[in-house]
Amino acid sequence: MEILLSLAAIAALLVGNEVWFKKRKRSQEHPRKSIHIVVGSFIAFWPLFMSWNTIRLISLVFLIAVVISKTLNLFASIHEVERFTLGEVGFAVAVGLVSFITTNKGIYAVSILQMALADGLAAVVGLRFGKSNRYHVLSAHTKSVVGTTTFFVCSLMIVAVARAAFFIHVPWSTLIGASVAATIIENLSVYGLDNLLVPVAYALILVFI
Repeated sequence: MEILLSLAAIAALLVGNEVWFKKRKRSQEHPRKSIHIVVGSFIAFWPLFMSWNTIRLISLVFLIAVVISKTLNLFASIHEVERFTLGEVGFAVAVGLVSFITTNKGIYAVSILQMALADGLAAVVGLRFGKSNRYHVLSAHTKSVVGTTTFFVCSLMIVAVARAAFFIHVPWSTLIGASVAATIIENLSVYGLDNLLVPVAYALILVFI
């Protein structure tokens, strides 16, 4: 039942986002990042009401659905972008992979929210206020100082709230270091692979360091 309800909720969000995109004809990045933030934040709290095996199964179904949708271009609002990106695929893989790295609900939530909130808000703020402070990374993509700063600040805020809410017993030095590492990875990742690398790296750091 959890699987059907979760998939139905995501499908409803995707359809609503598609309708909004076609009606408003806004920038491609806005609907993509909106669904990125909403769906990712929803997924971050799956461990609170479903088993780890269920999350892994949904992740697999999610991955198959993303590949089919991307191949058939079913959702123009998230697939039709000018640059080549594997972001949606990385997103789906990260959901399941992080659940194999940790079964701590707090660490899972924090790691997924790095991808959902920190990365999503960094893109939104960067698009809006980053035109005058852009810089190039490895000549592959463009970032902005304000976007990168937003990512780091959001990352720390997520950790601060989650540390208290989920009683995450990890030293602040490790948490800050994880946020610094996540910010660097987000900057260096190309083709949307930050959606996979950021949450996976964050979870590995909190579990093994």
